[in-house]
Amino acid sequence: MKQLLLATHNPDKTKEFQSMLRDLGVEVVTLDAFPSIGPIVEDADTLEGNALLKAAAVFESTGLPSLADDTGLEVHYLGGAPGLYSSRYAGEKVTYAENVAKLLKDLRGVPPRRRAARFRAVLTFLAPGQSPKTVEGICPGAIIESPRGHGGFGYDPVFVPSGETRTFAEMSGIDKNKISHRGQAVERMRPILREYYKT
Repeated sequence: MKQLLLATHNPDKTKEFQSMLRDLGVEVVTLDAFPSIGPIVEDADTLEGNALLKAAAVFESTGLPSLADDTGLEVHYLGGAPGLYSSRYAGEKVTYAENVAKLLKDLRGVPPRRRAARFRAVLTFLAPGQSPKTVEGICPGAIIESPRGHGGFGYDPVFVPSGETRTFAEMSGIDKNKISHRGQAVERMRPILREYYKT
């Protein structure tokens, strides 16, 4: 079976991608299968730059078709933070809960009308004989004052998408993927992947 290498060790991202890409008929593998690939330095100053860095690093190491994502939560009141630093907002090697706690602390006392936010996901695909292909997905919403729900990961318990009353963490994976930033990005990437894997 043909393979697609996801440039991640994150089991939560992997689960989402595998669910959304199941219909491609390819084996989705992760960096866990390639322990020789060490940590990838994500030092670009944009999500697009980091996605390309990760895709290029794993493609050059393995020669396999590679898909990388970089995702950020951008809160309007905080000037777009945590943004590029979403996964390490509370520091290096912190838990999801620690990042959420810092975000809620930074927004303490801010009224609902000023808690607008958006999730942004950037995907880059790199494969033999192909130039890099990059797409983006954006999901607007707002940050609530305390976590709700037990699904999802990251900031999902405090993010309510526009037009919804549920947080991402209160939704099923299927419902979340239909409207999420990552779901939108995958839909934009799908024709590119289909075209590549049909050959």
